[in-house]
Amino acid sequence: MGEVLAVIPARSGSKSVKDKNIRLIDGKPMIAYSIEHALQAESVDRVIVSTDSEEYAAIAREYGAETPFLRPKEYATDTALDFDVFFHALSYLEREEGYIPDLVVQLRPTYPIRRIEDIEAMVAYMREHGDVDSMRCIAPAKEIAYKMWQKDGQGMLSPIMKDIPECYNMPRQQLPKIYYQNACIDVIRTEVITKMHSMSGEKIAGYEMDDNFDIDTEEEFQKAEEYIKISKGNKTFVFDIDGVVAKIQKDLDYALSEPNERMVKIINKLYEYGNKIVLFTARGYVTGKDWSQVTKEQMQRWGVKYHELKFGKPNADYYVDDRMISLERLYDLFS
Repeated sequence: MGEVLAVIPARSGSKSVKDKNIRLIDGKPMIAYSIEHALQAESVDRVIVSTDSEEYAAIAREYGAETPFLRPKEYATDTALDFDVFFHALSYLEREEGYIPDLVVQLRPTYPIRRIEDIEAMVAYMREHGDVDSMRCIAPAKEIAYKMWQKDGQGMLSPIMKDIPECYNMPRQQLPKIYYQNACIDVIRTEVITKMHSMSGEKIAGYEMDDNFDIDTEEEFQKAEEYIKISKGNKTFVFDIDGVVAKIQKDLDYALSEPNERMVKIINKLYEYGNKIVLFTARGYVTGKDWSQVTKEQMQRWGVKYHELKFGKPNADYYVDDRMISLERLYDLFS
């Protein structure tokens, strides 16, 4: 098998979040996360950071990456293309070292949260499908392109998508599923960059994800940092059952309760991260009826992972209640 090179492009400076590539996120420079991801991937043979800054390069070396060159200034502007950065890096390595990898993995330093398994799976796919030029990560689009418009100088509209007649008048459930590239991982054949002068080529495979942690704003930075802290585990989360784990049952007949499947998935992910999950409920407080057995059976049937079930409100690091903003924050973090 040919060599796999991971390249992390990290130019200095940033207008949206100042020096975001080296800004500390949960006590570590953001670029360090991508370096660690590359080093942990067994399929990656070499890890290089392309930067125009000696300060950035020193930080990169501290965390285990190579910095065989400093990127020329003309390839470190706001308008510089990924192609320019990668063509320069590959040309330098071939010229100075005779090094020509088979595959290049792009890990953007603005993406501090990614799964190593995804890197491995994408590299494996490219090795198994020699006719594919590149593979990039995608996620389901929240906004539907089939309902988007362009506006001309006279204020007249024309639909962006024209392959389906009057698609903008159709229910979204009947429209094709749309994806956007989430900037997490790209895997490209070296010859696509050096010979085709492209970062994607003509045959592009998609690797579907659910998350997007690319950082371009202060809000996204805070979201990623909060997620990293939560994913380390060792926190206690307390969830009210009705209105959070279960949909509201207005007539208090809890035997008819239905699960909030979105929240169940979040709770299970928090559980798998090593956090302590405590469920509490006030069921029966008004009527005096004992709902304990029904509640336990529901949690088991719905697949909710938890450590304790309480009637009351215990102490915790986090309270997640249907009357609190933190419920929406969890949805935002895990959407």
